[in-house]
Amino acid sequence: MEDVKRALSGWLPVLAYLGIITFLSSRTGSSLPTWSFMKHDKVLHTIEYGGLGFLLCRALGPHVRRPGAQVALAAALGLAFGVLDEFHQSFVAGRNGNDPGDMTADLTGALLGALAFFALRRLFSKGAKTS
Repeated sequence: MEDVKRALSGWLPVLAYLGIITFLSSRTGSSLPTWSFMKHDKVLHTIEYGGLGFLLCRALGPHVRRPGAQVALAAALGLAFGVLDEFHQSFVAGRNGNDPGDMTADLTGALLGALAFFALRRLFSKGAKTS
């Protein structure tokens, strides 16, 4: 039962985050805000998928022990979802799917988020040891 709780605590945030991304991607182009920073949607993709990479790395921890493998797998899964999300957007009115720049930003974000997970984990584990 403890294994089920651990798995749920790791993967439920990932699934919720994927649901949020999918919800946002399902909005028609005319329903999206037109703030000035929206012109830089690659930055938004990087930030959005950074969160996903972070959560994926966190969830993968009990299953993949080597940090390098965790980062690589989190980045690959982030890219895979980014590709699926771009395909999904190609069916949404007013949205442009299959943009290689968006997918590159998704991969970059997932990789940076996964690396941030380990950087923060190292920072907090050192702080716990000195206390």
